[in-house]
Amino acid sequence: MDSFALAQEVLSGNRRAVARAITLVESTRPDHRATAAALLEHLARPRREAIRIGLSGTPGVGKSTFIESFGLMLADQGLRVAVLAVDPSSARTGGSILGDKTRMEQLSRHPNAFIRPSPSQTHLGGVARRTREAVALCEAAGFDIILIETVGVGQSETVVAELSDVFLLLLAPAGGDELQGVKRGIMEVADLLVINKADGDLKATATRTCADYAGALRLLRRRPQDPDGFPKAMTVSALEQSGLESVWAEICALVQWRRESGQWALRRAAQARHWFYEELRQTLLARLDTPAARARGAELCHLVETGQTTPGKAAAVLLAQLWPEFSQHNSTESLDLARDTP
Repeated sequence: MDSFALAQEVLSGNRRAVARAITLVESTRPDHRATAAALLEHLARPRREAIRIGLSGTPGVGKSTFIESFGLMLADQGLRVAVLAVDPSSARTGGSILGDKTRMEQLSRHPNAFIRPSPSQTHLGGVARRTREAVALCEAAGFDIILIETVGVGQSETVVAELSDVFLLLLAPAGGDELQGVKRGIMEVADLLVINKADGDLKATATRTCADYAGALRLLRRRPQDPDGFPKAMTVSALEQSGLESVWAEICALVQWRRESGQWALRRAAQARHWFYEELRQTLLARLDTPAARARGAELCHLVETGQTTPGKAAAVLLAQLWPEFSQHNSTESLDLARDTP
């Protein structure tokens, strides 16, 4: 199927076509990359906008349970829900389990839901390299809500904020020590802190934890893109499906405020700029993945390993050979190294 025909299938909302399209954009084959680029061009207009919700959380906090309960609630209301789950890849083998669809068994069978797990492929930031394109495909297919689940939590797992309109951080009860682990980096971009497992014996503990995080949020400077009261902390029980309606109500209130205040358009424009420069950076890095560049890189790496030159000088040499204009901005010493090394 050519890119135009596939684009028409995606626009019609065909879930199998969306799955094929995501597989295409995730491929690294040069011919697939060209077809994927043409596909995304076909889907650039007409523009459809979904509410993109990013979710991250500590291991064992119940992200999959929350997404299934929350997604089922939305799907039962007639909303079309897409879940893009990023699964960690092994640093040794590169493989991923991709078990998120199995963990969300009920949601995966709902006619209004679409679940797509993708490997992170060691891409940093909690999302996969092509998650942005997957989001665009789901929007083009007419999904109303797109849930983006990150690999895990940490101060660097903030790239999802560049993909989402609302960012939820899931936390567990009695997670006082987690406050040090997630502090500035991720709490500054979270819109809602959701303390899960607020049920049974943990209900009172979850309430206290929520109060602790609410106090911590008050210490953070309020952002200009937030209305009064945001960011805020809430408690839910994904297992008992309680508190989910309140979370959805807060998301809708925040989305409405950002749309009416103009922050929605500004946020989307800033995200587009971010991904333009990210794509530029990744494309430049791909220029280093050629037989000639790898061979020359191995030679220079040996010089670095044996102490004959510094990493900075060796990198400047390789870049100058790939892009001669780069040499105009580097020292003569680096250029001498380029002439003298074998």
